[in-house]
Amino acid sequence: MYLPKHFAETEIGTLHALMREYPLATLVSHGPDGLNANHIPLHLDADASPNGTLQGHIARANPLAKASAVDGEILVIFQGPEGYISPSGYATKAEHGKVVPTWNYTAVHAYGQLRLVDDADWVLARVSALTKAHEASLSQPWAVSDAPADYIEKMLGAIVGIEITISRLVGKWKVSQNQPAANQASLIAALEGQPMADLIRQRQQ
Repeated sequence: MYLPKHFAETEIGTLHALMREYPLATLVSHGPDGLNANHIPLHLDADASPNGTLQGHIARANPLAKASAVDGEILVIFQGPEGYISPSGYATKAEHGKVVPTWNYTAVHAYGQLRLVDDADWVLARVSALTKAHEASLSQPWAVSDAPADYIEKMLGAIVGIEITISRLVGKWKVSQNQPAANQASLIAALEGQPMADLIRQRQQ
């Protein structure tokens, strides 16, 4: 990932927060058939290793579930708030007109080795944890135990657990840090109420 120094985010707590809030990740691997990408919700266990460990599951029918499907390191991409930035939002547009559109975004790249876990108890525990995390805000949270036990057993048989111990994390917060203070302030006003306004404000000059 192209990463100018002023867009780099290195605070691990900030990176982990984005991974938790936007858990649907793109898992990029390389195997016998070349590059492959899977879109998988992942649960972050921040305490399992220095950079954290990602846990989830995939369909047993997914080619990724074969031990030979992955050759070496994998890349897991998490995408946070993003959006088009119009030149109309820049204060300097009225001064000299030398402005162009851009796209602001936040992203985390996590690298590591993929481990397949074909253990029903392990998978059940991780499915339950992922479900609990995303049901917590609902007025009537659903739990895995709400479904018939024999049905859950059948569903578990169709999936395989995955675990990725993160070897390194790379974060990019492209949120107008390269703009003068006047443009940052005018963008915040133009985008007020959107997540991007808060991100620009947090890194305002």
